[in-house]
Amino acid sequence: MSFLIRVQLPDTPGTLGAVATALGTVGADILSVDVVERGGGIAVDDLVVEIPSGRLPDALITAAESVDGVEVDAVRPYAGVLDTHRELELVEEIAAKPASGLEILAEGVPRIIRAGWAVVVEHAESGAVRLASSNAAPETPITDLPWLPLERATILDAEEAWIPETWKELGTELAATPLGKPGKALLVARPGGPNFRAAEVARLAHFAGIVAVVLDS
Repeated sequence: MSFLIRVQLPDTPGTLGAVATALGTVGADILSVDVVERGGGIAVDDLVVEIPSGRLPDALITAAESVDGVEVDAVRPYAGVLDTHRELELVEEIAAKPASGLEILAEGVPRIIRAGWAVVVEHAESGAVRLASSNAAPETPITDLPWLPLERATILDAEEAWIPETWKELGTELAATPLGKPGKALLVARPGGPNFRAAEVARLAHFAGIVAVVLDS
């Protein structure tokens, strides 16, 4: 089975290697690594690891945190490996089929920023309107989005009143970015976490800006 494990670790030579060695002691094989954020002497990395069938993911946490200064933010099942260069492919796909651009965007963004699902919403006089959704997005109506219009990309408070109870029960972390204009936004979610980092939100905003130009939104 493959898992995505997010770790905070000292940004010093050899630390990531020590984590890899520790994970190896529980039979974990690292498939890919992505640096999410660096600063203040700390790095936040996403690792996709494969563990033998029957081995509990808790073993990954214990192994990683056996390295001095390492903290595990989250562990969750993950299909595939990290692909940090897929933005260009997705933009090209949207440009080739602009009539379906929003649907392609909603389906493709979760794979880029490793979210569970995404929706494109728009502010209207009658409330929020869902324009497109990824296949994994819940069907729960979301007509009350008090943060729209949205001026800049942001991490949303996961406990606000507008959030459906089912999302809260799953510990859903949320981030959103304007899509060309403040009244239209891309909302992305991670049920069960981990929380979105500032660098990830900046990456989301940059990508949404490119897509908005392509779609002339």
